[in-house]
Amino acid sequence: VGYSSVLTCPPKSNRTMVTWKISPKVGGPCTLGYRADQNKTDRTNCSGSMNWKFRPDQDPALEIRQLGIALEGNYTCEVVATEGNFHKTYHLTVLVPPRLTLYCDDHGNPVCEAAAGKPAAQISWVLESNSTPKEEGHDNGTVTVLSKFTAYSTNMTNTTCIVSHPAGNQSKSIAC
Repeated sequence: VGYSSVLTCPPKSNRTMVTWKISPKVGGPCTLGYRADQNKTDRTNCSGSMNWKFRPDQDPALEIRQLGIALEGNYTCEVVATEGNFHKTYHLTVLVPPRLTLYCDDHGNPVCEAAAGKPAAQISWVLESNSTPKEEGHDNGTVTVLSKFTAYSTNMTNTTCIVSHPAGNQSKSIAC
């Protein structure tokens, strides 16, 4: 989330027409088109965050700036060239790193929270725990995972929570 992405089209010489057909998760479909015979571009219902990366007559790659969950969906490039028609489809998924919080509950137990990540994060503890994580889904597709450390022995001084996620791993330690 927040980064940019560049999607490429099939590399064909003698392109006569290129069309990006975009069906985002939120909002209606949009198209970006280019006709070589008129050296003309056209856009229909596309937000300002989607545009040609370069000049479409040289390279018809699509750049998506400021990626967000709403821009997830299918992105298809259709190229019409002298040797035929070619398609390439991408299914864009946006990763959202969770916010890691580690605190002590009212009973002195460490609680690790990985908030609003996409997909759901995995929580583990450096020392063995018989904790069962709880997940809470949100309307925007993110998930909060909560894990309470329950030790087998009570002579613990410092515990470390490890959050594993495709957008990056995090860890924090606490003494309760």
